[in-house]
Amino acid sequence: MKVITNPDEREEARGRIAAILDARGEWFCAETREGVQVSLGRGEWEIAQAHDALLFSYRTERGVSRVWRVAGWEWTGERLRLNASRRMGAVRALLELVPRASVAEGVAQLSAARRAACEKLAALVSAAAGNAKIERAGLSAGVRRAEPGRYARVLLSRGGRERIAATGAVVALGAHEADAFLASALLWWMRSAEKSVRGARKLWLLVAPEMRDATAERLALLRAEMRREIELYETDEGWQKLSPVALPELEQTLAAAATRYRRPPRVELTETAARILALAPEAIDVVRARHGETLRFHGLAFARVRSLMRRERVWFGAGNAPRVLLDASTWPQLAKLIDELRAHRRADSADHRHALYASAPEAWLESLLRRDITRLDPGLRLAPLYAQFRTAAIPHNAGARPVDLLALRRDGRLVVIELKVSEDLALPLQGADYWRRISTYQRAGHIQRARLFGDAEISADAPLVYLVAPLLRFHRSFSALAGCITPEIEMYRFDINENWRAGVRVMRRGVI
Repeated sequence: MKVITNPDEREEARGRIAAILDARGEWFCAETREGVQVSLGRGEWEIAQAHDALLFSYRTERGVSRVWRVAGWEWTGERLRLNASRRMGAVRALLELVPRASVAEGVAQLSAARRAACEKLAALVSAAAGNAKIERAGLSAGVRRAEPGRYARVLLSRGGRERIAATGAVVALGAHEADAFLASALLWWMRSAEKSVRGARKLWLLVAPEMRDATAERLALLRAEMRREIELYETDEGWQKLSPVALPELEQTLAAAATRYRRPPRVELTETAARILALAPEAIDVVRARHGETLRFHGLAFARVRSLMRRERVWFGAGNAPRVLLDASTWPQLAKLIDELRAHRRADSADHRHALYASAPEAWLESLLRRDITRLDPGLRLAPLYAQFRTAAIPHNAGARPVDLLALRRDGRLVVIELKVSEDLALPLQGADYWRRISTYQRAGHIQRARLFGDAEISADAPLVYLVAPLLRFHRSFSALAGCITPEIEMYRFDINENWRAGVRVMRRGVI
């Protein structure tokens, strides 16, 4: 592999890599150490020099922008390999790009492996159901046409009368993917019942041990009549047996001891952060952490202030650009970066594919609402307003992601706000799970005792859930899945304008 060590080698690598990519047009890119795979067509990637680095950027299947700093490269004649890193070197990966023509064989092998896993899971379910007849066993739809899906779909007939729909993952999933798995399972179950007079009344969910608790917690949020027809089973490592899992009631999940509560940090704005903020106060906001601040330009993090040994130290750099320590000599570089952000990260930017424009769109929307949450609901208090709110120190792979926004209405009701800028099938389940976690801490009295909202009185009524997305970005199955949620959760849908970057406007709102 050729290591890039100077500007001449960087320019040569940029030209060679660009020529190789353009010559073949369509590629399949695999991040071998992260497990992400994406198909790239002509014009869906960018290789360029910026901030004294060679940057390779593209967007994943979910629309997430990836910007990698390339440190070395190699072309074998069959595949292009890039030694890359991002997030200040915290994330490293070997990117392997293979021309799409060479990918077909790999897709066929992957499909065969997943189908074999599906057949094994179907046999296990059939035995657990008393040797029920397997009517159909296949895979869910893949992300792209002709690609194999991640879930087994099995229909069983028991005794000639009872039909069971069973589904489980044929790939390894983490607890944070419980929402997506359950949403997909529920939608398939409901659609299969609609297509046949003899639709499956029962739904069996087959999960690995790491998915068990997270899935059980989500099932407690469904309507009682649906929960009665669903059974949860835990699979062992070798798929030799199924173990039934008792489903908790909603009240049980809300009464769980909230012992891992973590109060949000309250850090005063440092002098350095205030100086940077003054460079573009209309666009820069500050997210506080226990050890300092992160400064964001319309939601895109570009500088971090940390206190080390009672001294302030600041690093800056956007996207995957190398981080630079701020001092008197590098202050002009910071000013130049902010000028670039002004030029590209704005609503009327001429280049919507530029990394500074396309990165972190949900954080951009969040930053706009943080400045004036009343654009969403005039009944909400302007402050305090908590962004990326975490109540417990639980790792991401445990399934507990932060709440986008936590607000308080003037009538004292807590409001959980979940933001999306692209279609997400699991949105209703995500909103319901955030409601569960905030309700747990509210019932335990933690939110009131911590005085998160100062002297304002917090109502004893359960929180509200606001689900927010552009008008055309709610998934087409949103209403069907929202109808699965227990009516005890009061949820509202907010459709905002598609050009929300120019200013958020609510086009339509309604009760779910």
